[in-house]
Amino acid sequence: QVQLVESGGGLVQPGGSLRLSCAASGSQFSTYAMGWYRQAPEKQRELVALILRGGSTNYADSVKGRFTISRDNAKNTVYLQMNNLKPEDTAVYYCNAASSTKRGGYWGQGTQVTVSS
Repeated sequence: QVQLVESGGGLVQPGGSLRLSCAASGSQFSTYAMGWYRQAPEKQRELVALILRGGSTNYADSVKGRFTISRDNAKNTVYLQMNNLKPEDTAVYYCNAASSTKRGGYWGQGTQVTVSS
């Protein structure tokens, strides 16, 4: 089983930056594909960024060029650097660890990101 603990959310002005962190328990972190998802009020949860265990990444078109996902396997942590934030980025952001045995993987508790003047 995997436990994920997120941090770094908050209130930021448009054009500002935040870095989200997701710390994972266990010894198998380096084997997991890790993703950041977000869910705005009354909207479906969507994939924001994905990083595979080999380091390759994928991003939603809406965040390309602004967000960067990275991982530090020695610290069992995945990050989401968010730059040039826009009001439409406002959402609860969730960390996810893929699993070959648990459908849907493992999820963090979510952290609120609010972009507003």
